[in-house]
Amino acid sequence: MANENLKDIHFDILKEIGNIGAGNAATALAQLLNKKIDMNVPKVNILPINEIPKVFGNIEDLVVAVYMQLSGRISGNILFVLGEQDALKLLNMLVGQDIDSLSKLDEMQKSAMVEIGNIITGSYISALSDFIRIPMIPSVPAISIDMLGAVLSTPLTEMYYKGDTALLIETKFMDYKDHFKGHFILIPDPKSIEVMFTALGVNYNGGG
Repeated sequence: MANENLKDIHFDILKEIGNIGAGNAATALAQLLNKKIDMNVPKVNILPINEIPKVFGNIEDLVVAVYMQLSGRISGNILFVLGEQDALKLLNMLVGQDIDSLSKLDEMQKSAMVEIGNIITGSYISALSDFIRIPMIPSVPAISIDMLGAVLSTPLTEMYYKGDTALLIETKFMDYKDHFKGHFILIPDPKSIEVMFTALGVNYNGGG
């Protein structure tokens, strides 16, 4: 899935998937939080796996990551990553408490973060699955709260041997007084890329 193999039609498809997924996530969050949640137009990018840490900045920053594996005709790995302040904003919206540090989360609050990540990630998976009309089977989500470098090192090392490129969707979600930003990262196995575009009637190798 190198950039040079992608034509404008591929990027348009990926942007549309990102837009639908973010819209689904905003709707799900609105129901969960019982308040209106808006979103901006997602930023969609295709980049090599080893460039993912650069998107987030300092590898020593504390983050929350919810991680899943995909199986079936579309296989690969998924991460949903929130910076510390964005995670705390979202968690405070949900639990109605003034939590000021990820290091202070109790098990119930960690479970709440997993559920949020599961809902948001599930929205993107559902959008992609509906778009290509192929079921996608996610694993049980796992959560990691650690420095960015530590959070990314294990899954990215594992993903690197399966695929070399990632789909990154950055979305800002907003209520009437605050906002938070999250990153959805999909790293499909190489064969899954061709399956995805073939299902859409688009020749990946030859472009649009």
